[in-house]
Amino acid sequence: MTSTPRSGTVRVADLPPERRQELHAMLRDSTPLHRLLALEMVEIGERHAVLSMPVRPEAFNSTGNLHGGAIATLIDVAAGTAAARGSGFKPGEQSLVTADLHVRYLGRPHGDTVFARAEVLKAGRQLVIVECRVTDVEDRVIAAADFSMMIVPLRKPLRPVDGATATDPDL
Repeated sequence: MTSTPRSGTVRVADLPPERRQELHAMLRDSTPLHRLLALEMVEIGERHAVLSMPVRPEAFNSTGNLHGGAIATLIDVAAGTAAARGSGFKPGEQSLVTADLHVRYLGRPHGDTVFARAEVLKAGRQLVIVECRVTDVEDRVIAAADFSMMIVPLRKPLRPVDGATATDPDL
């Protein structure tokens, strides 16, 4: 797979169809939870990432509302992607692990999609601090999060995945 350039902002919709499919597969195919929630990469920058998630029954709680865990997963993936891009992380040599995630749930979304925009605030040698906001289609903030990720020595997976390589991002 071709790597995404480390400089500039890339809007996924502007990429050639085969490259969009590569990013789609990278995000969903090896992670059943991402597939279940139908997470999509919208934009990737030098220090930020934007992902989307449809508001649909697979992401609802028992009361028929968007589940906080689904929102937290969207935040985790967006913030992890931003941290990988906006730090000194070396795929294949290191792993990125979530150290801390604090989410403030601020309201219910209007519309059929929510968006998480994650931005790196500070990237140290080991700790990467990311801020993330989740908005709906009307640009209303429905959640805000503080996120930190640690860059650690390469970790072996708990369960090997067919076709995965050591250089694949751990998102």
